[in-house]
Amino acid sequence: MAKVAFLGLGVMGFPMAGHLAAAGHDVRVYNRTAQKAEKWAQQHKGQSFISPREAAEGADYVMACVGNDDDLRAICMGDDGAFAGMSQGSIFIDHTTVSAAVTRELYALATKAQIGFVDAPVSGGQAGAENGVLSIMCGGDLNHYAKAEPVMQAYGRSIKRLGESGAGQLTKMVNQICIAGLVQGLSEGLHFAEKSGLNGKDVIEVIAGGAAGSWQMSNRYETMLDDKFEHGFAVDWMRKDLGICLSTANENGASLPVTALVDQFYKDVQKMGGGRWDTSSLLKRLRHIN
Repeated sequence: MAKVAFLGLGVMGFPMAGHLAAAGHDVRVYNRTAQKAEKWAQQHKGQSFISPREAAEGADYVMACVGNDDDLRAICMGDDGAFAGMSQGSIFIDHTTVSAAVTRELYALATKAQIGFVDAPVSGGQAGAENGVLSIMCGGDLNHYAKAEPVMQAYGRSIKRLGESGAGQLTKMVNQICIAGLVQGLSEGLHFAEKSGLNGKDVIEVIAGGAAGSWQMSNRYETMLDDKFEHGFAVDWMRKDLGICLSTANENGASLPVTALVDQFYKDVQKMGGGRWDTSSLLKRLRHIN
């Protein structure tokens, strides 16, 4: 078993670190809010530390799951950053959804310090993290990925290297682009059913097994019909992710008209006070404007 540090104990990181401990790894944790790290340590009989550097010292693997580009830089760089505490030959695994640009920036710094760096954003949401069945999209050097992959199996069901540094983040962008269109389509379908006097549950039971079926349909239609959105992946985070997608599309020349439109719909949801609502709240927007 390995000595592992986990940095960032939000709704995803907390259970992911727990799966590492359950798998028998020696886990130490850091969180910006120290009380959460202490709670994790008590619950899982691990150790909590007051800086990323201290948590990373002596670790074979350092995982991160924080908020955005700036958060990731903050826990990696500087005198108190993880890189300063990591040994040559250790591996940094980033599960944060960030830009490919910051990934390549940190990959270069890690390489200079003879530290492995694997970008490994995840999909599957809070439920996937809690159940240890996340999909993990990876980029980085093949030898570093090969070392990291067995450890990630503690919380990942589907793990794949897509290419060199940044490829994992680019794949996560594809994931979010697809989700945005799917959720808007599902919201419009359910809205149309309601306006037509149909029973939404009956409609989904009929169509979910056909070509219209999706994970979003199977896992979100009931809460959508019940107007319940206080759960799941927050609109604020989705807008952060879609902003990365749209910015990258401006750089590589990709055309994302639907993504840009849905991003504005999520902006409307934020104005409704739904920044922390689940992404399926696009239906609530349609109900609000009609």
